[in-house]
Amino acid sequence: MDLMISTFKALSDRNRLRVFGALFEYDELCACQIIELLQVTGATASRHMGVLVAAGLVKSKKDGRWVYYRLNRSNENLTGMFQWLKAGFNASIDIEKDSIALKEITLVSPVDLCRKQRGEECCPGK
Repeated sequence: MDLMISTFKALSDRNRLRVFGALFEYDELCACQIIELLQVTGATASRHMGVLVAAGLVKSKKDGRWVYYRLNRSNENLTGMFQWLKAGFNASIDIEKDSIALKEITLVSPVDLCRKQRGEECCPGK
């Protein structure tokens, strides 16, 4: 029952649900792309992603200074819930707006997003 509670708590936040929807469309997103989508600080995005990871809904992968997130599709117990959520996302105007925004966001390199979000000094030599 604890797994169910943490799953529902993780998805009860609008921004976390938006990220979850974005990860249905994109196999993997960088933390900076999530920050740009949600228009929140890095700390806020990190906290949201930490909740999704702790609930077992999302996996994270660190590659140097970059952190990438993807849905945890290896948890077969979540397959039915994923299908149910995807159907809801397909009917959501908010997720459609996010999809349009993500098309623009993913055209920009993570390095350039970092520069935009934190300033030139965050990416010296790049």
